[in-house]
Amino acid sequence: MSARNSNEELARTYGTPLYVYDLSRVRAARRDLFRWLPEGVEVYYAFKANPHPDLVRALREGPGPGCRAEISSTGELATALEAGHTGEEILYTGPGKTPGELREAVRGGLRRFSAESLSDLEHIGAAAVAEGVVVDCLLRINSATASAASGVRMTGKASQFGIDSETVGDVAAALRNVPGTSVAGLHLFSQSNAADEEALIGEFRHTIETATRLQEELRVPLRMLDIGGGFTAPYGRVGDRAAYPKLAGELSAELDLRLPGWREGRPRIAVESGRYLVGDSGTLVTSVSNVKESRGRKFVILDGGINVFGGMSGLGRLLPVSVQVDTGEPTEQASLVGPLCTPGDVLGRDVTVPALAPGDLVQIPNTGAYGPSASLQSFLGRPSPVEVVIDDDGSGDGSKVVVSVSRIERSRTYTERGAAA
Repeated sequence: MSARNSNEELARTYGTPLYVYDLSRVRAARRDLFRWLPEGVEVYYAFKANPHPDLVRALREGPGPGCRAEISSTGELATALEAGHTGEEILYTGPGKTPGELREAVRGGLRRFSAESLSDLEHIGAAAVAEGVVVDCLLRINSATASAASGVRMTGKASQFGIDSETVGDVAAALRNVPGTSVAGLHLFSQSNAADEEALIGEFRHTIETATRLQEELRVPLRMLDIGGGFTAPYGRVGDRAAYPKLAGELSAELDLRLPGWREGRPRIAVESGRYLVGDSGTLVTSVSNVKESRGRKFVILDGGINVFGGMSGLGRLLPVSVQVDTGEPTEQASLVGPLCTPGDVLGRDVTVPALAPGDLVQIPNTGAYGPSASLQSFLGRPSPVEVVIDDDGSGDGSKVVVSVSRIERSRTYTERGAAA
């Protein structure tokens, strides 16, 4: 049975909008990424891309090296623990860690955090002291310069992320002496979705050079260096994940030059990835609710829009959303829009599509990342999408079996007017 027919059968069984995630694609992406990297480099999976526990397990478990967990909330922490991660496999990042969240994380066994500022480090230390432990912290650095101008820039401007590289020396002594913390290394994440392999390599080289310079300036032992990511994969469009055949050799050479003990784990080297690892595992299946024309333009109205996919486009990170369909032979142009009462509910303007009619299915490829958990699910109270996880059935002929079926539940409790507090 073809993948397309499989998805159509699943849509008939579970309805739409429907996400289908293929675990064999998740494992393939994990194998590829480790193959492109030098041996011994650790990979942290960014849960924000897709926190589905089945995908997290597939990335963590063998055969071969597995991914560690990079989280930014106690909700993601719960998922990580449910999927089998231990505290030592988890890195807690993000600029908005609250005292309660930090206490919960430390109680849950986490011993590695990324600190975005001196005050953030102090908050982490306070939680550790309250629990009677000392935690390792990476200082996240907002580098003043960058190598490549491609991709989504994460440094070089005023930001809630990271300590400005040009001023970090001014607070070096304070950073080294926060009770409850031990500065274990540095965390630099300069870009997302690099344009090509040369841009990615150039950025990693710049990151490693910056880290070695800051290590001397801060006078801290560099036990771990997280050099971020930038690995590229298509989002909602036909295409393949990028290949990086030169990366292992170029990155190894730069590390040998700047940090000659890295092959023995001095320091441990880590990268982060989200979309690259899970993006091509997912297909979004929607149904056509209506087709209309307005002033010479055709609009195909789907039962799922930015409430199930592309909600993060409003943040600018993934703008613009412009999907491509993997359904039939394209014959005309139409705008694919969702069911929400806002003109912003657009998945693609003037997209080339086959002739579509109410009841037809539209399949959007490469939607395994930044799907339901990154969308406007509560807006207008539309039904959440069903998420179906499939995997090879072991026959060797490409047939699939359903592993799990779930739906993100939305809940809201209203307090009656005049009710006792």
